[in-house]
Order: sequence, then C-alpha cells, then structure tokens
Amino acid sequence: MQGKSIIFDPFITPNPLAAGIDINSLKPDYLLITHGHYDHIADAVQIAQNSGCLVIACFEIHEWLQRQGVGNTLGMNIGGTADLGFAKVRMIPAVHSSSFPDGSYAGHAAGFLINSPELNLYYSGDTDLTRDMELIPDICSLDAACICLGGHFTMDYRDALRCAEMIRCEQIIGMHFDTFEPISIDHKAALEHFSAAGRKLYLPKVGEHLNI
Repeated sequence: MQGKSIIFDPFITPNPLAAGIDINSLKPDYLLITHGHYDHIADAVQIAQNSGCLVIACFEIHEWLQRQGVGNTLGMNIGGTADLGFAKVRMIPAVHSSSFPDGSYAGHAAGFLINSPELNLYYSGDTDLTRDMELIPDICSLDAACICLGGHFTMDYRDALRCAEMIRCEQIIGMHFDTFEPISIDHKAALEHFSAAGRKLYLPKVGEHLNI
C-alpha cells in the first residue's frame, strides 16, 4: 500500500517455525498489535526500537510499550479509527483474553480493518466466531482477510469458513496454526473445506510471499 509496510503481532525470535528470520532486518513503517499475549508481542519492543515505526495497539499495550522504552506508539480502543494518510486503521472487537507475560491486564483483545484505495483487509487477531463479524461488510468490501483457524485457543478452520461467509470475503489467509501442538491442523482438510464452499484459503509457510 503506497510502499508502506506493516507487521502484525510479531512472534519471531521464540518461534521455531521462524528460525530463518533476522528480526534486526525488519524495518516496518507500522507495527499493529491485537493483544498482549506473549506469542503476539514477543519481538514488538526490539522491532519498534530498531525501526522507529509507529506501534498501534489498545491503550493498555501502548502504555506498557512506553514503559519498555518504545516512544512512537498510538493507543486506541475498540471502535476507534486512525488515519495514516495512505490507509485508515480501525480497531474492532475480538473474542479472546489479553494479558501481558507477567499476567497483568492488557486491555481488550482486538482485530483490525485496514482500508485503503489499494486494499481492504481484515486481520482477525485471535478470536472466536462472533456475530459482530456480520457488521464488517457494512463498513467496507474486503479484498482479503487474515483469519485465525488453529482451534483450541481460537476458532478452527470450520468456523473460519463461517467467518469468511459472514464478512463476504473470497480470499482468506489462514493464521495462528501449527506453531504449537494444540493448534496443529490438517492442511488438506482445511483447504478442501474452503474449496468446497467456493472460497480460496491460503496457508502460507513462514517467509512466503502472497500477491492479493
């Protein structure tokens, strides 16, 4: 989108599936964080300090990052919209818990809607299926959506398809799967489940590039 780069929920250094990625080479323009769990903020401080990017998160995470020495942050809350010039970022509800690694309160879990002339994207964060998703097509027409589908901690691929139908999106990028044993999925079953419903599901490998 106009040459801007965005990283969501960085969990790289402790992630064995991402062993080939050097986080010191990551220089995003923006870092968006959906909630405070360790597998979503593990590398947030280092990436933010290395790059100077703007970090967008709920107000509690914004305050926590400030205490960690990250100065360029924007605290938001559910329903808020930030105008970044090239795109608008809207924070929407996710049905999930949120706490920092020490167990303290990290605000409300969220998802994001990215609206730009080039791409309209929904990033679900960690969530269960919720009727709130039916409101998304009233806000914008989606080109693609990144949806959690690993089950156990979030909805599974069957509910992810129901989400895709509710948000009226044809191209779905699966996320939050295979990182831990409880969220390992049957790739073939998931792909066939989406294909039978006439929707495209991508299950990208770490480092893989997709053109949407």
